[in-house]
Amino acid sequence: MLQTILLVVHVLVAAALITFILLQQGRGATAGSGFGGGASATVFGARGAASFMSRTTAILAVIFLSNCLLLAFLASQQKRAASIVEQIATQPAVTAPAAPTQTPVIPAPAKEAQGAADLPKIPASKP
Repeated sequence: MLQTILLVVHVLVAAALITFILLQQGRGATAGSGFGGGASATVFGARGAASFMSRTTAILAVIFLSNCLLLAFLASQQKRAASIVEQIATQPAVTAPAAPTQTPVIPAPAKEAQGAADLPKIPASKP
């Protein structure tokens, strides 16, 4: 149950991390502000989006990596059989049904089948 919750959190944090990384401006994006784009990046305050976006990305990265390590630790603690032979060996043996108390009587086969006397005998040829 804990592993499932951590896996869902892991996927959500990964999606948020990808979103925040793609929303960040590149290093050359501020060069356009010198040519009249003075109002760029004022949505997140006077310092721009750099501090908010980079802090959020760093926090998400720490959460992602710690969650990854925790999931790996939980996966390593599970006890599983290493091979199919070990899985078969750990399964309970299937018990055979109880043997009947009387042994069945099987009739002995006849020496010669019926109708075989009606067939013509072919003599053996010599080469």
